Amino acid sequence: MPSRHDLHPAPGPEGRVTRLIIMGPQGAGKGTQAARLAEVFGIPAISTGDIFRANIKGGTELGRLAQEYTNKGELVPDEVTDSMVRDRLGEEDAAQGFILDGYPRNAHQVGALDGILGDLGWQLDGVIELTADRDELLARIAKRAQLEGREDDTEEAIARRLDIYAEQTAPLTAAYAERGLLVQVDGIGEVTEVTDRIVAGLAAQLG
Repeated sequence: MPSRHDLHPAPGPEGRVTRLIIMGPQGAGKGTQAARLAEVFGIPAISTGDIFRANIKGGTELGRLAQEYTNKGELVPDEVTDSMVRDRLGEEDAAQGFILDGYPRNAHQVGALDGILGDLGWQLDGVIELTADRDELLARIAKRAQLEGREDDTEEAIARRLDIYAEQTAPLTAAYAERGLLVQVDGIGEVTEVTDRIVAGLAAQLG
């Protein structure tokens, strides 16, 4: 498998860095691939779920604010999420690159991320979108729900979540495609095969 050096051989003022976003519908293996890519590139995989949990557990001001909304069953406002992401990307381990999982989720967050990266003097290298056949995803998620005993994961509920993902993500992937950043990869197959496809796609993108 190509190394980070192979993928990004031209050192800039900060050395070799790789800054990525990974997107994909539920069941496409996004979390698994984010973790594998973090290992390949030697960069942290940063998920919004982890950021929220760290802030809430750490009792930060943003964490307390987020919990106020979740306790009321309300969505956490974009501005709070944006601030958490800004703080996380400002940490030392993200200076040499990162892979963002779960952010941005909407057009506002795309603009917010642009602002965060601009303030840091950074640019994205690529946006990975894992694609998968809808029927395959439905079967995967249903099987996982059965194994985990999740009775709320009905076929209708799963299908609705996939619809919402498609509706919300299409404008984002279109925007990143216009910038020449989007790398679409078939997420179905053996885990290592999918990783290899992503790496090959990124190698072409970064080249």
